[in-house]
Amino acid sequence: MSVLSAKAIRFVGALAVVSSSMAAATTQTATSRSVNAAKTFLSTLDENQRKSVLFAFNDEKQRARWSNLPTSFVHRGGVSLKEMNTAQRAAALALVASALSARGFEKVQQIMEGDEVNKINEGNNPIFGKDLYYISILGKPSEKDPWMLQFGGHHLALNTTIAGERGVLTPTLTGAQPALYSSNGKTVRPLGQESDKALALLNALDENQRKQAILSYRLADLVLGPGQDGKTILPEGLKASAMTDRQRAMLLDLMSEWAGIIHESAAAARMAELKADIDETWFAWSGPTTAAPERNITAYYRIQGPHVVIEYAPQRLGGDPSMHVHTMYRDPTNDYGRRFTAK
Repeated sequence: MSVLSAKAIRFVGALAVVSSSMAAATTQTATSRSVNAAKTFLSTLDENQRKSVLFAFNDEKQRARWSNLPTSFVHRGGVSLKEMNTAQRAAALALVASALSARGFEKVQQIMEGDEVNKINEGNNPIFGKDLYYISILGKPSEKDPWMLQFGGHHLALNTTIAGERGVLTPTLTGAQPALYSSNGKTVRPLGQESDKALALLNALDENQRKQAILSYRLADLVLGPGQDGKTILPEGLKASAMTDRQRAMLLDLMSEWAGIIHESAAAARMAELKADIDETWFAWSGPTTAAPERNITAYYRIQGPHVVIEYAPQRLGGDPSMHVHTMYRDPTNDYGRRFTAK
């Protein structure tokens, strides 16, 4: 594990502003909160920055410009936190926070902070760092018309479509490297619940259920990751209709780690949809069925239903797959909010 140096903690003031803004906005609807935050953010930018941040809502090239790779490998559109002054950075993070739940924003911060740890571990490698995350807006922030907020960099790609009071967070990629580190004397595992809850579900299955859930072949990476928009795959593993009520509840709780990243009202609607689909949802596992205490699993797993595909894929780059994780969250019927924005 690595410890963040005091010098590496760069956004404390900005995050304090974010927390204050979130508290002050509790009486607003989620959409009005995001629209106001977007307008505030845009007002802090100069003309050139504003041109770099804003894209047409139907800009398909920008929409698909996201990746798990560092930004020096795959260019992101928009403006990075590194290019902003303190006020702009605070406003950008407040905008991101406005579209997410408190837990979702915390997860995002932990992923970014982990990239700062990665930078330090790599001898101040300039391809990593918590300031190399880009923000862009597709369309005009509106309480009625659809628009989109993108925020991402290494191991993070949030694609949030806002259409009236409806919010969609697919496709979204979350990852972590290192997947375990120390910050301010506390152990941090950005994707720890995604690992622990999955292993608990596997261990809750009986022998026959495990035989169905565990695949006969190994999967090493995301099947529906970056660049795979529109690709479909057949469900595999154990169907939730063959699970007990307790096991189905555990599966729903596991899915909430992704569905709950978005702000609470959209998350509630999403969880209701996933619950309605539960009997048609599948759980598949590939790889080792144990994990060291307080460490992430080294197995791939997938959850697939009529309106969801979730993948968890440990990576061998770096030597220890428990310390390097990619995950993917999609809705094959509504990625980029297409179901809500189709004319």
